[in-house]
Amino acid sequence: MNQRTGTLLILLLALAALLYIYSPFGSRQGRVVSEPREIMPRGDLAGYEKSTIEIFNAAAPSVVYIFTENAVRGFFGNRQIQQGNGSGFLWDTHGHVVTNFHVVEGASRVQVRMDSGEAIDAAFVGSSPDHDLAVIRLRSVPAQIQPIPVGASGDLQVGQAVFAIGNPYGLTRTLTTGVISALDRRLPTAAGREVLGAIQTDAAINPGNSGGPLMDSAGRLIGVNTAIISGSGSSAGIGFAVPVDVVNEVVPRLITHGKVPRPGIGITILDEERSARLGITGVVIERVLPNSEAAKAGLVGIDYTNRLLGDIIVAVDGEAVSGLEDFVRLLQTHAIGQEIVLDVRRGDTVRTVAVTIMDIS
Repeated sequence: MNQRTGTLLILLLALAALLYIYSPFGSRQGRVVSEPREIMPRGDLAGYEKSTIEIFNAAAPSVVYIFTENAVRGFFGNRQIQQGNGSGFLWDTHGHVVTNFHVVEGASRVQVRMDSGEAIDAAFVGSSPDHDLAVIRLRSVPAQIQPIPVGASGDLQVGQAVFAIGNPYGLTRTLTTGVISALDRRLPTAAGREVLGAIQTDAAINPGNSGGPLMDSAGRLIGVNTAIISGSGSSAGIGFAVPVDVVNEVVPRLITHGKVPRPGIGITILDEERSARLGITGVVIERVLPNSEAAKAGLVGIDYTNRLLGDIIVAVDGEAVSGLEDFVRLLQTHAIGQEIVLDVRRGDTVRTVAVTIMDIS
């Protein structure tokens, strides 16, 4: 290294040292003294914020967290405990709690965590898989419990504000808001039936919200959150609730009788996938139950011995039936004891058959 290069290097090092010393990072003398920022006062909350807070504070004590345990067999036949959770709400002062049927289905033990944090064992009272509703009852009822106020769903309007409280992903007392996105949706249930008049909402509903209340801006129950449509399993802005008019009809029957009547005619139906493979449009009767109204009307099912189809229902009261969904929907518009008229095809012949609706529960 020559003398000129060495001198230049020394100057550069000296300059770097000076910059470090006098920079904010090199010396405390260059730092700025900072204090907490002044808090800016705010005015009153907006009107809609106040009303939302009031709705939550009034309804939250009525909403509960439901834990379930179900004994299942493991891979090697050993007994394992499968745990689940969901939401529910207090129905009356006797300690009845309403939730979804799928929340407590098959549970060997049910516990309810109250708003106070207290966990109470609950007994199964009754269920309606057709409506995805169930009722359980607290084994010990606290001195003061707050049943949720009940509204109506017959006069709801699209665009109306709604509020959901539940326990998504185990996060208790969670409030989400939105609007009614659509009305009169058809909500399939695990029992192969449909809840008619279901409410569609964009209020965020996630796993764990099932069984929780959907409320209107007056803080009244208008539905029971039960399902979402989502490819990921998380909220995609399309949730469904069983309308409260259905809930208010079904729940008292569950409390009193443990079940609700199921309208039917006494048949089992060939599953739609097999019907489609056969190229059949309509409802294929697989079996007619002995002593049922269908048997009395002369309907017949599949003769597996001779590999012969029986009767195929193609219309109900003059309205075409393309499959199980249509048949169940039309059946549910009739009461037990009423008569329906079926158009039934057997072979190349279509005939009309009158059948009385019976309780198949």
